[in-house]
Amino acid sequence: MAGSAADRVITDDEEEPRTAFATALRSAIATSGLSLDRIQARLLARGASVSVTALSYWQSGKRQPERQSSLSAVRVLEEVLGIPAGSLLSLLPPPRPRGASSRRSRATTEQPLTFPLEALQALLEKVGAPNALEQHHQLKLVGLHDLCEIAEDGGQRAVTARAVFQAGADGQDRWLLVYAQGDPEAGPPVLNTLRNCHVGRAEVDDEHGLTVAELLFDRPIDRGETHLIEYSLTNQGPPYPECRNTHYREFRRPVREYLLEIRFAPDTVPAKCWQYSRQNTSPLDRRDLKLDQNNGVHAVALDFGPGVFGIDWEY
Repeated sequence: MAGSAADRVITDDEEEPRTAFATALRSAIATSGLSLDRIQARLLARGASVSVTALSYWQSGKRQPERQSSLSAVRVLEEVLGIPAGSLLSLLPPPRPRGASSRRSRATTEQPLTFPLEALQALLEKVGAPNALEQHHQLKLVGLHDLCEIAEDGGQRAVTARAVFQAGADGQDRWLLVYAQGDPEAGPPVLNTLRNCHVGRAEVDDEHGLTVAELLFDRPIDRGETHLIEYSLTNQGPPYPECRNTHYREFRRPVREYLLEIRFAPDTVPAKCWQYSRQNTSPLDRRDLKLDQNNGVHAVALDFGPGVFGIDWEY
C-alpha cells in the first residue's frame, strides 16, 4: 500500500462547528439556485480550483476545508454565493497543527493505515478480491522503486513505480494495487500503466482517497519466473494535492529491496529530509538524508517488512 499522510477527518468534539459550516453552506447553495457543477465553474473562472466532490463533502459535513488553498477557495465561494465575506470562514475551527510531531505520531501507531480498514475491504470486494488481506499470496514482491515528484506548490505531482515480482505458483497474472491519496479533497490520481501490464477492475473511494486496481500482466508467469511492471499515478494541478511533507509505503509482507526517491521542484527544495521506518512493534528508526545535485533524496530498505518505510521533509 502506498500514499501520503491522511487529510483531516472530523472528530466528535468538532461536531458543532462542522455542522454550523455545513448547514450554512447548504443553505447558501440552496438560496443561490446554483448546481455544484455551476459553482465549480464559477470558482474556476475566479482562479479557485475545487472539485465537485469536495463541495459535496463540505456541504454534507463529511469533510471541511483545511488546507490553505481550500480556505482561499471558501473566500471566493462566499463571493460566488453572494453572502457576506467571512460568513463561512468564521464557522470553521482553527486548522489542526501540522509538522514533524504530527507525522511522527502517525508513523509510530500500531495501525499505520490512514484510512479505515472497512473502507479498503469494501473496495476489495468490489474488485472481486474480498480475501486479499488474509489469503496466502503466490506472487512475491521482490523489488520496488518509487519516484515521488513534488510540484512547485509543495504538492504531489506524480508517483512512478517500478515493481518486480516472482511467482510462487504457475499462472500468476495480476497484482492488486492499493493507493491512499493523502488529500481526498483533490480527487483520485490518474492511473496509467507504462510497461508490461494494463488496468483491470478498479474502484475509488472518494471520501477516504482510496484507489484499488488490478494490474493485469501482459502474460501469466509460472513458478520461479519474474515479471517487471511500471505504472504511474498522476495528480491534476495546480494546486496539487497536499502530501503533508511525507511519502511512504506500507508493506504487509516482506520485500527484498525497496528504493524510495523524492524529487523536488527547484522552488520547493526542503531544508531538511529524513527517512523513517518501523517494523511491527519495533522502535521507530529515523536517519537524516542529504539532497543531491538534482534536488532529490533517496532511501533504501533491504529485506524489509511488514512495516512502514518513508521519507519526511521540512522547509
